[in-house]
Amino acid sequence: MNLSAQDHQTIFTCDSDAGKAEYEIMQTAWRERNPQVRLKAAHSALEKNPECATAYILLAEEEATTITEAENLFRQAYKVAEINYKKSQGLQHQGILMEVQHKRDTNVLIYVKRRLAMCARRLGKLKEAVKMFRDLTKEVPPIMSLLNVHENLIEALLQMQAYADVQAVLAKYDDISLPKSATICYTAALLKARNVIDRFSPDLTGKRGLNNAELQAVEAIHRAVEFNPHVPKYLLEIKPLILPPEHLLKRGDSEALSYSFFHLAHWKAIDGALNLLHCTWEGTFRIIPSPLERGHLFYPYPTCTECADKELLPAFHELSVYPKKEIPFFIMFTAGLCSITAMLAFLTHQYPEIMGLLAKTVVNWISLPIVFVYERIDSFIPPNLIQQIIRI
Repeated sequence: MNLSAQDHQTIFTCDSDAGKAEYEIMQTAWRERNPQVRLKAAHSALEKNPECATAYILLAEEEATTITEAENLFRQAYKVAEINYKKSQGLQHQGILMEVQHKRDTNVLIYVKRRLAMCARRLGKLKEAVKMFRDLTKEVPPIMSLLNVHENLIEALLQMQAYADVQAVLAKYDDISLPKSATICYTAALLKARNVIDRFSPDLTGKRGLNNAELQAVEAIHRAVEFNPHVPKYLLEIKPLILPPEHLLKRGDSEALSYSFFHLAHWKAIDGALNLLHCTWEGTFRIIPSPLERGHLFYPYPTCTECADKELLPAFHELSVYPKKEIPFFIMFTAGLCSITAMLAFLTHQYPEIMGLLAKTVVNWISLPIVFVYERIDSFIPPNLIQQIIRI
């Protein structure tokens, strides 16, 4: 599933479900780890009440094998959710329980509508998907901050190559007071790169310097890389992509994988964008030499991402770590020298005769080329050369 069990509890359940058999079954289903048990519980809930929208949601997400099949189940869920929403809307002022139930019904309706829009996008019905996403962005319930519908809208618009509309969405959501994401930062960088790639050439730029538009594009790339430094290696295909995880951590490797998996095609669609990224992304690290202590445009890079991403990503995936913990050469050299000295001292103490013989042999081997060179030089130089030089 796409949300954690805790989020499922928050979105799909409420206190007024007590005593309703179908909703109590679904409460258990959201907590259940076994997929087969969850599916069985969803079918059981529908047998007790065919108007249980959350049961349709679970079946659409876990039992459906095609997008068309999932869309049909979500349409059934939407019809039921809309009926439940209208019922609770008129009763929401009759007590706390009814108010909580209306909030839950609103969450379910929004969630299902977003899923339908995602199905439409995957089926190629982009205009329909964009319209649904736009309608959803006008909603204001707390669930909206969890679903990040504006990112779905950006992805659909990029797929349509409606770059002016993407810029309009970014103008609304890429604000200093709003939470950031890899989608927001890298899409902003992509659009700025699109404006300059026709005239961008690394050789010419090195001679004449960056103009204002190119400077803005490079700064946008640096900003995106500072937010999530793992993304460029996936976009540039330096590291292999895998299927994105169910959950992701902002600024972590899991977010980078998820973003790159769905947005690599958009970068490839703009010829030259990846080349500009390749030429400029590593310059970010000169701006922030100590990313764990101090950031440039964002807070310092969090130290907890590596541990969290290990839990989210499969074991076979080579985790991207930032910043890399590189050991200075002097420390490595000193450690190696001390280890060799300690080993020689131990062997000399245990086997003094053998080590003495070995030492003599090594000294002889080392002295052989020196003696050879000395003899060759001596054969060419006259023996009274020094006396002749003194006389001169």
